[in-house]
Amino acid sequence: MPLFDLTGRRALITGSSQGIGLALAKGLAQAGAQIVLNGRDTAKLDAAATQIPGAVTLAFDVTDHDRVRAAIDGFEARHGAIDILINNAGMQHRTPLEDFPADAFERLLQTNIASVFHVGQACARHMISRKAGKIINIASVQTALARPGIAPYTATKGAVANLTKGMATDWARHGLQCNAIAPGYFDTPLNAALVADPEFSAWLEKRTPAGRWGQVEELVGAAVFLASDASSFVNGHTLFVDGGITASL
Repeated sequence: MPLFDLTGRRALITGSSQGIGLALAKGLAQAGAQIVLNGRDTAKLDAAATQIPGAVTLAFDVTDHDRVRAAIDGFEARHGAIDILINNAGMQHRTPLEDFPADAFERLLQTNIASVFHVGQACARHMISRKAGKIINIASVQTALARPGIAPYTATKGAVANLTKGMATDWARHGLQCNAIAPGYFDTPLNAALVADPEFSAWLEKRTPAGRWGQVEELVGAAVFLASDASSFVNGHTLFVDGGITASL
């Protein structure tokens, strides 16, 4: 369907050398987009790029505002427009809140929320001048819920959803659509410790109406929808892809 066709558009996905980011990159490529992979490990980025025909890499630290701006501005000057941005880079740290290290808290803030501001602003400045652009921020089921040991992570993902609303409020009038995807529990490297824990997996299967872990490929449809013309009047929305976990007690 033409509404979902991304042919001729370029998509930058942060944190896309593995996990959800790489799965979304592959999915958008299948929908026709040219892919720009981002991360800090150039070897991992190069390996990921071999899995996506025509993909290019753009290595930079998403937590460094000046380097983000220089990388985005430089890429646009050399190669042309970034039409779609997926802010996917993120990290997790599990410790009871009373023992949570202050330095880990700061890293979570920088990686999970400040990066969304840095990269979002750098790309939006170009999108605004073109009166078109798509920004998709990766939130989490923890945008709406909390679990023991990850309170700071929960705070950052709640902030992602509200920053998404703010982006839409400021930038919709310039032709941008800014939305978020909130994944539930997916089998990813970030969740490897939980996937390997039989007790947690058994709890998750009972807690989730779908009765299982999500597979990263199941996020692609939501991403293609929000990246395409099919979502031309969708703005400031957080789309939960979670097997129903936020819908049930």
